[in-house]
Amino acid sequence: MNQTELAETRSVRLEPDFSYTSRRLARSLRSPALSPSKARRLVFLRLLLLRHAVVSLQIPTMEGNLDAAIESLLNVEKQCRLSGDVAGTRKAAVDIVELCFKDAAWKTLNDQIVVLSKRRGQLKQAITAVVQKAMEYIDVTPDVDTRIELIETLSSVAAGKIYVEIERARLIKRLAKIKEEQGKIDDAADLMQEVAVETFGSMAKTEKIAFILEQVRLCLDRQDYVRAQILSRKISPRVFDADITKEKKKLKEGDNMVQEAPAEIPSLLELKRIYYELMIRYYSHNNDYLEMCRCYKSIYEIPAIKEDLAKWIPVLRKICWYLVLAPHDPMQSSLLNATLEDKNLSEIPNFRLLLKQLVTMEVIQWTKLWEFFKDEYENEKNFLGGALGTKAAEDLKLRIIEHNILVVSKYYSRITLKRLADLLCLSLQEAEKHLSDMVNSKALIAKIDRPMGIISFRTAQDSNGVLNSWASNLEKLLDLVEKSCHQIHKETMIHKVVLKA
Repeated sequence: MNQTELAETRSVRLEPDFSYTSRRLARSLRSPALSPSKARRLVFLRLLLLRHAVVSLQIPTMEGNLDAAIESLLNVEKQCRLSGDVAGTRKAAVDIVELCFKDAAWKTLNDQIVVLSKRRGQLKQAITAVVQKAMEYIDVTPDVDTRIELIETLSSVAAGKIYVEIERARLIKRLAKIKEEQGKIDDAADLMQEVAVETFGSMAKTEKIAFILEQVRLCLDRQDYVRAQILSRKISPRVFDADITKEKKKLKEGDNMVQEAPAEIPSLLELKRIYYELMIRYYSHNNDYLEMCRCYKSIYEIPAIKEDLAKWIPVLRKICWYLVLAPHDPMQSSLLNATLEDKNLSEIPNFRLLLKQLVTMEVIQWTKLWEFFKDEYENEKNFLGGALGTKAAEDLKLRIIEHNILVVSKYYSRITLKRLADLLCLSLQEAEKHLSDMVNSKALIAKIDRPMGIISFRTAQDSNGVLNSWASNLEKLLDLVEKSCHQIHKETMIHKVVLKA
């Protein structure tokens, strides 16, 4: 008898002997007169028998008899499962997966994963072990189709099972990456949106954030800006300011042990940078310059950026440009003054001059400003974030015009439209249009007498306002009288002292 026939005979004879011995041990364990010490010995013997069966049944696979080995291991898995042996069931299930992999039987592997997951009363520890073991073989699949089929099989097995929800999320992410590499952005985005990782209690915080950021990125790639905004709101910006050392000590979240994030997941500060870069892409779609400036401001505050001169200069340039492009409002004014106080601004003096001009209440000549900053504007495409956008030059001119109108409103209560147009270097129609737009946006209060061509920046006051202004004026007048009397009295006393001397 050769080795192949001997192995087949052993595989046939082992199962009846194993089943008979296992049944005898089970009957002995059910005996009411069994002492605790003897019961422990019998349980130990039964576990040894099961382990021996699992190891012994791997012999036929060395000769290529995969089906017989799988069938024998399934019987062992059944015995372990019905007897409640968690370790034995997990070992038998994992061995089946390993046998299929060693034999390069990928279709059989997919079939056996489904079979093991659907067996009656299957232990969740066994399913978890099978899924985790099979995930190790994804990178060594022979081709893309086999890889996709294996991932889809594991994903379908893990669907709806909370104890393998993290594994399913990782599988979906890998499948979406494959779809993206194939150019199927819509399919990749749809796959990622199926998983709500924010509800996973045992997933590490950094892995959750990385997964949501991947969802946002795919939505931006497919130009689905509404869904990108919805997904981005799942991440609170305050999460990036958390103390990392304290988070590492807290290993538990509720009753579930929080798993460690994979090695490829970036750090929290790196995720913060990625988050704000994605938000910049979103806000650039609507030309929301102020929000883009705030995003760059957050990136600028990252220690790794602020400590490197080559990294923070491009970011600070973008902050200055978007501050100038943003419409005038209290938030913009506050950020403008805070940026001017930054000492690093001395490294880029041209931008300091630009911000200083906006803070100073003086009329800015657009032609001179554009000649001075045109080269800086065109060179911006070579820095972080690329060019400022197609409408940036037009918006820059519009912001300078708005600044000039605000300056004029500070110094004039009434002015002719022709004089305003001369100060703004615009035609009468353009000056009237820009003034009307600012009044409509409630950035300015003004009235235009078109027949007379006069603009009034004074606001109409009600009776209470008029009385309050009168009272304020009277109070100022009385203060001046009192100060004058005090000075007269002082001079009189000094003059008397001089005469006496």
